[in-house]
Amino acid sequence: MFQDKLGTSWEKAERIAKLSAFIASTLKQDGINEFADISIEEVTRAGILAKADLASTLVGEFPELQGIAGTYYARLNDEPTAVADAIEQQYLPKFSGDKLPSTPVGICLALADRIDTLVGIFGIDEAPTGSKDPFSLRRASIGVLRILIEKELPLNLVSLIEQAIHNYQSQPNEQGNKISKMGDTFTGVMDFINSRYRAMYTEQGVSIDTIQAVQAIHPHMPLDFDQRIHAVQAFRNMPEAVTLAEQNKRVANILAKADLQSTNDVNVDASLLSEPAEKALFEAVQSAQNDVAPMQETADYQGILQRLARLDTPITEFFDNVMVNAEDDALKQNRLNLLSQVRALFLLVADIGELQN
Repeated sequence: MFQDKLGTSWEKAERIAKLSAFIASTLKQDGINEFADISIEEVTRAGILAKADLASTLVGEFPELQGIAGTYYARLNDEPTAVADAIEQQYLPKFSGDKLPSTPVGICLALADRIDTLVGIFGIDEAPTGSKDPFSLRRASIGVLRILIEKELPLNLVSLIEQAIHNYQSQPNEQGNKISKMGDTFTGVMDFINSRYRAMYTEQGVSIDTIQAVQAIHPHMPLDFDQRIHAVQAFRNMPEAVTLAEQNKRVANILAKADLQSTNDVNVDASLLSEPAEKALFEAVQSAQNDVAPMQETADYQGILQRLARLDTPITEFFDNVMVNAEDDALKQNRLNLLSQVRALFLLVADIGELQN
């Protein structure tokens, strides 16, 4: 048994095979070089054989040989090299700082195994509590994040978790146990994996407020999350960082009190701009929007923040010389719309207002 409520290791292997094939197909279609020639048949075969050695007396007596024994058995059975190697690599990384799976098929299996376990355990409401984590879900989550980030794989956690949930739903289970409350399962797994970012990055020396700034905008792709973290870290070293962080907090508070969202979609009526400082900010924002658009296409987050740093002076002069809450409602709304555009520009990367001095 894999788990009493989740069926046998064979049933888990069937799910791993499906999820591994989904991952491989996605990366192949996305044109990731390492996965251009991957065989979906080999990925599926590796998934089916992934847990076969758990039924052997050898692994029963020496559990630390799981995967290792499976690789030897597969070679003796004349399985393709990619299939045999992946059976051992599915368990990598085994601990903090351990090496990652090195082959495309091994990467697919390692991701699928961990995500399937996370979805299953959360689906039966046995998520880790306190120090109790019998299925090592915290370690599994960090393993998923490390593989996706360090192997530079542009995979979205949402699609992976949804596919894993679908695999459970579509699999007949002799015990008649189906994962209940699928929405809760999805949310629980997403929140749990996202909560691992702090542990992973603080170990690398990244400040907590930098992590919070990126988490505030909820990126769903770990590789994208990592790129934003590095961009914010670099931004913090800029002379304008402290002032811009304070300005972003101020803008966020003003918009929150006015019950306005931060968006570029709101219109600013140029004819209502009367003060020189608000006209200057409007022109600066328009220029910045044009400049960062191509950077956004290429996820050049450092470039975006470097460009937005030039808004420091016009934002400061705006707050020094313009009354946002003007008595004239149209004037007030127009100025709020302008601030909404300012805020939306920074949120393209992270919530800079989360940064501390």
